[in-house]
Amino acid sequence: MMKLIRALVGAILVWAWIPALADSHLSSDPVIERARDLVTAGRFDEAIELLRPLMPDHPDQTDIRFLIGLAAVEASQLRAAEADRIALLDEAIAALRAILIGRPDLVRVRLELARAFFLKGDDGLARDHFERVLAGRPHPAVAANIYRYLAEMHARRRWTAYAGISIAPDSNLSAASETKIIYINDLPFELNDDVGATSGLGVILWGGGEYQHPLGDRLQLRAGADIAKREYAGSEFDQTFVDLHAGPRWLVNADTEGSLLMSAARRWTAGHPQSHDLGGRLEIEHRFTPRLMARGNVSWHQRTYQESMHLDGPLLALSASSMWVASPTVRTDAAIGYGRERPGAVVRRNSTRWARAGVSVALPLGFTLGGSGEMRWTGYEGSWLPFVRDGSSRKDRTRTLRVSVFNRALTVFGFSPQLVLVNEARTSNAQLYDYRRNRAELRFQRQF
Repeated sequence: MMKLIRALVGAILVWAWIPALADSHLSSDPVIERARDLVTAGRFDEAIELLRPLMPDHPDQTDIRFLIGLAAVEASQLRAAEADRIALLDEAIAALRAILIGRPDLVRVRLELARAFFLKGDDGLARDHFERVLAGRPHPAVAANIYRYLAEMHARRRWTAYAGISIAPDSNLSAASETKIIYINDLPFELNDDVGATSGLGVILWGGGEYQHPLGDRLQLRAGADIAKREYAGSEFDQTFVDLHAGPRWLVNADTEGSLLMSAARRWTAGHPQSHDLGGRLEIEHRFTPRLMARGNVSWHQRTYQESMHLDGPLLALSASSMWVASPTVRTDAAIGYGRERPGAVVRRNSTRWARAGVSVALPLGFTLGGSGEMRWTGYEGSWLPFVRDGSSRKDRTRTLRVSVFNRALTVFGFSPQLVLVNEARTSNAQLYDYRRNRAELRFQRQF
């Protein structure tokens, strides 16, 4: 697993710096030239009808698809019927997407795809492609128009929703240590054979949604829910999580917003209620440039357990993250955070610091590679005898490496199968608390 992860990360870094392929030529086919003239003259429907018969056998597919995409986007704005308008936008998206599968560096094509998504109301995908276009340093007039698109999407956001499913094998569901002998008062004790890592193949489901109701020009009311469920053979490692949140969202300006949300969450383990949280969080988002965005998050919750009341107590979490679109084909992100738990049991009180960095690269032939690394440092209070042999506090360090790959050409209703590999290892000065773990997920992710 580690060799595979290192190889994929290396491929990501190499591809990130390969120069873009040579620009495609303009077709000299007289039919395509005629279609180009029709588009310039605003006769979009005639251009589309002229080009459709050339699909898919003509050698100049890039030119044909781009002209169809451009004409379909413009023609959609001349339709009174919503169904006709959406049909044309879908045709444009399919044509432009087909070009970018093989040539993700073509900024002009990506701009038209972003416009198509914007006009269809799919703001999340439109925003992603507009940001990548800006990373290609377009003409100032084009950039100015993109800024206006981004500002309008920022203000008009109402419904958002997501859902997913993955098949998830795990080599160590219980995060158990490989240690077979522990020492108590310097005497060795051998663990039973049934104590150790448990592997399994499971299914993970997740989904959620949010509605933002306008209360004024710059004020909205957010209300939403999130749910995640993990199922493995038997029920010991099954988990369910549900979160509800609501509160105001303030649009400070076109680049800055903040939300103050009340939230409540509940967890089930092995089919039984485990704990519930009640509290709130403050979210802040600021766009320094169209390519660089930062977020901040502060949350406080009171956690109450169903049975293990000695673990009841407050949780504090702070995080800051950034996302930078380095080029039309390269996106990077980084984050840092701090967390603190103060349960009634002193030895369970802990503080955690963490940092993460990642990159994703869109490659020719439709492939997108992603990779990230994360480190966590956690320190506990009190004496951890007999797990820490000298009676001091427990200290953990957890390292997580993650790589992902999917092909943009393989889609079903806008979703692409994505393979995710995760290697996780924790070292600890406390016996039985170190472990190694390999996980994988075959998930379905929305693209384009």
